[in-house]
Amino acid sequence: MAEIQTSKIRKTKKKRINQIPFGIAFFIAIIGVGFFMANNSPKTALMWVFGVALGFTLQRSRFCFTASLRDPVLTGSTSLTKAVITAIAVATVGFAALQFAAASRGEAIPGNVSPVGVHTAIGAVMFGIGMVIAGGCASGTLMRVGEGFLMQILSLVFFIIGSLWGANNFGWWSKNFMPKKGIFLPDVIGWMPAIILQFGLLLGLYILADWFGNRKTN
Repeated sequence: MAEIQTSKIRKTKKKRINQIPFGIAFFIAIIGVGFFMANNSPKTALMWVFGVALGFTLQRSRFCFTASLRDPVLTGSTSLTKAVITAIAVATVGFAALQFAAASRGEAIPGNVSPVGVHTAIGAVMFGIGMVIAGGCASGTLMRVGEGFLMQILSLVFFIIGSLWGANNFGWWSKNFMPKKGIFLPDVIGWMPAIILQFGLLLGLYILADWFGNRKTN
């Protein structure tokens, strides 16, 4: 009797579709689009390559800023938290090198030095609530849209609406809440102290996250 039930369950199971041919066809299409872009604009083709590589990395690593802040509270896992801190540290090396090179040549510092104020706290709270409700940050939402999650497509639609709304009202926020000038630490305390402070804070956060994760798992 048990064998008959087992055989029925196996028959009712949906046959898995081999996705390898779809993957190969999609990969060929990506390469074809890249060559098409390269004929018109090599810079656009380079951006396409980096975009595809970044999307693949996000999908395979399940990298998400929301999860990096949510998981320590819900599950006690801090692996993504440490990954975000590591990513910021790596980005700091690149940005610091580019900015220091420009400053050494007497050129304008590349990048946006945005002012910090009340608007930062308001935006952080609003975006944080939105990320939790949507179940992902911008990168996580885009990744899951590529995977076909319908709820994330809805989140992306409202993400775009919110971005356009914010861009439309940016002048009002800039006039009433934003300071006129941002703080660039190398101009205040010097390049080396600023870099040491940045990496010191990141190292402290990494140690704290590692300790918290180990405490939760033990």
